[in-house]
Amino acid sequence: MASLALPHALLAAVEATAPPAPAGQLITAAIIGITVIVVLITWLKLHPFLSLTLGALLTGAIAGMGIAPSVTSFTTGFGTTMGGVGILIALGAVYGKLLADSGGADRIVDTLVARATPRSLPWMMGLIGAIIGLPMFFEVGLVLLVPVIILVARRSGVALMRIAIPTLAGLSAMHALVPPHPGPLVAISALGANLGVTLAFGVLVAIPAIIIAGPLFSRFAARWVDVPVPDLFEADESESGRRRPSFGATLASILLPVVLMLVKAIADIAAPESTDAWKAVLDFLGTPVIALLLAVLVGFVILGRGAGFDRARLSEVVGASFPPIAGILLIVGAGGGFKQVLIDTGIGGVIAGLVAGSSISVLILAWLVAAVIRVATGSATVATITAAGILQPLTETLDSPMVALLVLAIGSGSVFLSHVNDAGFWLVKEYFGLSIPQTLKSWTVLECLISVTGLAGVLVISAFV
Repeated sequence: MASLALPHALLAAVEATAPPAPAGQLITAAIIGITVIVVLITWLKLHPFLSLTLGALLTGAIAGMGIAPSVTSFTTGFGTTMGGVGILIALGAVYGKLLADSGGADRIVDTLVARATPRSLPWMMGLIGAIIGLPMFFEVGLVLLVPVIILVARRSGVALMRIAIPTLAGLSAMHALVPPHPGPLVAISALGANLGVTLAFGVLVAIPAIIIAGPLFSRFAARWVDVPVPDLFEADESESGRRRPSFGATLASILLPVVLMLVKAIADIAAPESTDAWKAVLDFLGTPVIALLLAVLVGFVILGRGAGFDRARLSEVVGASFPPIAGILLIVGAGGGFKQVLIDTGIGGVIAGLVAGSSISVLILAWLVAAVIRVATGSATVATITAAGILQPLTETLDSPMVALLVLAIGSGSVFLSHVNDAGFWLVKEYFGLSIPQTLKSWTVLECLISVTGLAGVLVISAFV
């Protein structure tokens, strides 16, 4: 395992990212902002959207940004999040409602429950999460699988956390550790790592991480967070007795966006510099928003027509899918706004500077830098990009396998300790009807387990390369 002191180039990179405000002021602002948000939500019972908004503006003010720049930063983060995650949530809600009302979800759930025992069901859901998560952004996979998670838990009688936790573990581990996800790809590019080696190591590291954070941890999560199955995605009772789409047709509908994104990812790896028309078409079809939009449109035909819905009924399904997610959209957007305020204050540079003088193993250092920036900013992508930029000078002294492991150490650290400044935290909380303490005891612990297990896997592999 490599263990060496940081070169002067690395320290210079850290100094270049130094924020304008004093470090103590920025750290104090972040701590106060997060504390205010938690207190407003848990003690005063204020809606999370308002709590996040107030906490973000207070953080910016204490950090010295000023009120006007803080508002600008918050609204920028809100808009960026809504432009990405918000659209995916809306499309996922339409697809989920269509999947439920058409009886397609029932087909999938009946098949899963019939072919799996209560003991094996969490393992099956972890595998499904990993397969769906291989080419997909975490948020896309989540909105696609939430109806299945909820209906499997409802139909099987198995505790919600026993079903949800393994699925989320599969999605999250793939997102953090396995290219062609954006985080690993950014780090591969920044550090000059070999894509094939990183992919192979990433799969090796992801498998134990999914097992530990998924099926195994779900046993404890189900006891710590004993909550009822949410009322989301309940089929309209008036539709009972209607014909349902077949299992094959429903499965094809669900896998359509998965295949589109996977094909785009393969094309990006095989011909990254190609300007041919076929590559442009695949890039377009594999874009998450386009892929999920196509899934909705195809679902109108396969699921809607398969259930005998006419145009008026399909319009009703679309209209009924939006009210339940209005609160989720606002909360996730506000979480994105708070994250942007933390980023714009320069807290990432402060954190990087605090650890840059260390002489510990470069792999542990990479994990630590990414983990602390992730906790401070709430963004796995920001943590990955920042850590890769800071640690890039180290690659001059490392061989190819160690550079690949450096990428995975950064990826592992980038998912550590998801909390109130992370949009994913609020997605999980709202979809599954959890309180903040319950989300911390389930989702946050899951992310920590993936992060720590990922680092352990990286260190084990490093002993043999």
